[in-house]
Amino acid sequence: MISRNYAGIDMGSNSCKLLICDEKGNALCLKNYPTRLAEGMYKENKIMPEAFERGLQCFFECRQLLDKYGVEPHNLRAVATAACRMALNGGDFVKKIYDESHIRLEIIDGLEEALLNLKGAAEHVKGKSKYVVVYDLGGGSTEVTLATNTAVPDIICSISIPWGARNASEAFNLVEYSEEAGNKLRSEVDRYMDDFLAKADLAKHRDVCFVATSSTPLRLVSMIRGFGDYNRERADGLKMMRTEMDAAICELLRAKRKELANNPYIGDKRSYIFIAACVIFRRIYERLGIKELTASLKSAKDGIVAELIARDTKNEKHGKIR
Repeated sequence: MISRNYAGIDMGSNSCKLLICDEKGNALCLKNYPTRLAEGMYKENKIMPEAFERGLQCFFECRQLLDKYGVEPHNLRAVATAACRMALNGGDFVKKIYDESHIRLEIIDGLEEALLNLKGAAEHVKGKSKYVVVYDLGGGSTEVTLATNTAVPDIICSISIPWGARNASEAFNLVEYSEEAGNKLRSEVDRYMDDFLAKADLAKHRDVCFVATSSTPLRLVSMIRGFGDYNRERADGLKMMRTEMDAAICELLRAKRKELANNPYIGDKRSYIFIAACVIFRRIYERLGIKELTASLKSAKDGIVAELIARDTKNEKHGKIR
C-alpha cells in the first residue's frame, strides 16, 4: 500500500493551526502561527493590511511544509472561521491565499466549525460518558456544542456566539478588566447561552463530559498545575476543577496589562486579549454548571484529519483506493 500523509489547516481569528499526520493518525508536524487575523477588524469589519500579510506569510510557510511531507491536494482540507466569515474582504483573502500558495481555503459556518472541533476534542473523553459538551473559544467567535459521545457524534444542540477573545477585547475595551465592561460582555454571552440551555436541556442529558479547546483552557491548566510556563502539549487532556479555574481567573482579572505580559503563562501578545477570553470562558462554564473540565489542544484541525483518514479507510474497504 502506498504511504500517504494528511493535513488539516484551521485559519482562525487569532491563529492558524496546521496538523500533518501519517495514515495511522500519528502527528508528523504541528504548527501554530500567531496571525492575529482579526486584529483591528472590529471597527471597519475588514481584515487589516498587516493582518492580511501575516495570513499570506503563514500560508506560504504551510505550503512549504505540505510539500516537505508530500501531502497531496486531496489529502488536505483548509478551513477559515469567524474572521473570514465576518470580514467584508474575507473572499479577497481566500482568493489571494490560493493565488499565492495554491491552498484552497474554505470559509465554513459555525455549525461546521463546531462539528470539526467536536470530532477533534472529544477524543479525550471517548467512552467516559453518554454525552459531551465541547466549547471552543476563538478570536472572533465561540462555539458551544452538545452531542452524543459516540464514534460518529450526533449533534443535539449547537450555538455560535459572535464573540471571541480578539473582537470582544476591542469592542468592550477589556485589555484590562473593569466590572462595567465585564458585565456588558457577560450579558452578551448570556443572550446566546440562554438559547443553548433551553434547547440542550442538560437536566435530561445528565451523563456528560465537558471539554474546552483553544489556548485559554490550556494556559489555565499550565498555570494551575504550576508548569512554570505555558506548555500546551503537556496541558492537553488534563482536567481542571471549577474552584481551581475560579481562583486562577480571579487572580488574572486583578492584573494590569504589563503584569499579564510578564506572566509566563500569558505573554505580551496574548496579554491584550486574555482578559476578554477569561470573561467569556468563565461565563460559559458558570452557565453550564461545570464542576470539572478537560482542556484540549485537539480541535478542528484534528477533526479534519480524522475525517480524511476515515474517508480513505472506507474507500479501501470498498476497493476504491486512490
